[in-house]
Amino acid sequence: MTTGSSGQIAAQVGDTPAEIENPFHLHFSGEFRTWLAQQRLSLALTTYEGAKLIIIGPGLDGRTTVTERNFERCMALYTEDEKNIWLSSDHQIWRLENGLQPNQQYDGWDRIYLPRTAHVTGGVDVHDLALNKEGHLLGVITLYNCIARMDDEYGCFSPLWRPSFISEIIAEDRCHLNGFCLNDGDLAYATAVGQSNEKEGWRAHRDNGGIIIDIKTNEMIAQDLSMPHTPRLYNKKLYFLEAGKGWFCCMDIATKKIEKLLWRPGFLRGLRFHGQFAFICSSKPRDETFKGLPLDDELEKRKETARCSLDIIDMKNMSVIHSIEITGAVREIYDVALLPECKQPLLYGIENNDIKKIVVLGQDHTDPNTTA
Repeated sequence: MTTGSSGQIAAQVGDTPAEIENPFHLHFSGEFRTWLAQQRLSLALTTYEGAKLIIIGPGLDGRTTVTERNFERCMALYTEDEKNIWLSSDHQIWRLENGLQPNQQYDGWDRIYLPRTAHVTGGVDVHDLALNKEGHLLGVITLYNCIARMDDEYGCFSPLWRPSFISEIIAEDRCHLNGFCLNDGDLAYATAVGQSNEKEGWRAHRDNGGIIIDIKTNEMIAQDLSMPHTPRLYNKKLYFLEAGKGWFCCMDIATKKIEKLLWRPGFLRGLRFHGQFAFICSSKPRDETFKGLPLDDELEKRKETARCSLDIIDMKNMSVIHSIEITGAVREIYDVALLPECKQPLLYGIENNDIKKIVVLGQDHTDPNTTA
C-alpha cells in the first residue's frame, strides 16, 4: 500500500478497511518522503503492544510505501546488509530474507522480505539483537538476565555473559537487562534498569537505579540513571536513551562523562544512526512500568504530552528535522532499523495467504552444469 508524503495508513496490505479491527495512522512531516528518497533509505519499526512490524520506504513513484504485518509481541530488530532482517517476537526469532538479488526488482519492489526461518526461544523476553564478528546472532535474554548466543545447535539460547551481581541463570528478570552493543564485533556495553539479584527487584530502581556496564571488565561505568536503554557505539562515543526521563544521551568513553543531548516527549527506546542523523523512537505511557517515572514530571513542567513517534535528529545542531507520529490503536514503538539503498520494500507475513504468493527458487542442483 502507498500513501502520499503527508498522508496516513490505516490498513494491512491486502486487507479491506472493513476487515481492520484496530486501525492506526502514520503522520509524516512535510518533506519526510523527499528526505528519505535523497538518503536512499527505508525504515523498519516494531510495536509489540500492537504486534506489528512496519516497513516504510520513499517509493519509486513519488509516493511513500508502507507495508505492515503481524508478529506477536515483536520487539528487537537487526538488519544484515541488504540481505536479512532479524526480528524477536513472543517466543521466536525470525529471519526475514530479501528474496531479490542486488539491483533486481519485482513488480516495482526493490526488496521483498520473506519469513525464511524461525528459531524457537520460548518466552524469554528478547530485548536486543546483533550479529558478532563470527556471524553468530546474539540477544539480550531479559527474563534470564544474560546475553546469549541464539543459533547454537542445541538449546533455545546459550548464555555468554551475565552481570557480575547476577548469581545464576534463572527465569526471574532480576535486573531488567535490556540492551547491548558491540565494538568491532565483540561484546562491549550493556544497560540494565537496576542492580538487583532478586526476582523483579529492578522495579524498585526505575527512578534512579539504572546502570551501564562495561562487559569486558564488568565495571559499572554509569549509575543513577532512570531506565537506560538501547546503548549504541557510534563515532567512538557511547550513545544511549534514558527512557525514564526522556533524554537522548552520550558518554565519552575515556572520561565516562555523560552529556544530555536532546529531550523528547515520551518513553524512549530504539536508536539507530545514519551519517549525521540519529533515529529515536518514543512511546506513550502504557502501564505501571511506564508510569510514575521522572518523565511524568518533565512532561508536566514542559507542558508536553507524550507522543508515539519516530524522530529523525540532525546531530550537528540537535534538531528534529522529520518525524513520523503514530495515532490510533498503536501507542508505542519498540525498535527501529535502517534499510540502506532501498526505496520500495515489500513485507510478507505468515498469517494469511501472503506466504503462498511468492516462491524464490534457489540453485538448481539437478542441473548437470551446477558445481558443488
